[in-house]
Amino acid sequence: MGEDHLLFERICNDLVELKDTSEMMMDLAYSALLLNSRYLAEEVRLLEDRVDRLHTEFELLVLSSRGEQEETRGLLGLIRMGVVTERIADAAAEIAEVVLRGGEPHPILGMVIQDAEETVERAVVGEGSAVVGKTLRDTRIPEETGMWVLVVRRGDKWMRPRPETVLQAGDVVIASGYAEGEEDYKKLISGEND
Repeated sequence: MGEDHLLFERICNDLVELKDTSEMMMDLAYSALLLNSRYLAEEVRLLEDRVDRLHTEFELLVLSSRGEQEETRGLLGLIRMGVVTERIADAAAEIAEVVLRGGEPHPILGMVIQDAEETVERAVVGEGSAVVGKTLRDTRIPEETGMWVLVVRRGDKWMRPRPETVLQAGDVVIASGYAEGEEDYKKLISGEND
């Protein structure tokens, strides 16, 4: 009974990770398109590879669980939910691919990009940075720089920014905001001063 419970818990956790990751990809893909940001589009491409691997592992895990006839129908529902998250991830990757291919955006989108006052910046948390070991809430990044954190990447894991997310040295932090805050943002995150 305990082993079945652990397996069910792992299936649930994996499905939540698939759902959260595909949603984050869509957010990043739209931002990449609206800000014409290769940074964000490249992150979406990396995430798409991760979702493909997660989805395969998820399906194998669901298929490996043994159950009665009634439980099998429920497992089929879980597999279908996994397929939906993978389709969302694929759609986000297609949106990001528009940015990565380059070329001219649609004239209306081009006007939006040109008139946008926002920018996207990526910075790596330095060993000596004041943000190491602090929660995003405590770093006060928006107040200090005018930049808003979009995503934090730690190794091969992407995280939606939450106030309680603790930053570690080596984290890649991608933020969006006004161009005037870019330098302050890079200095704060990296811990390097000119």
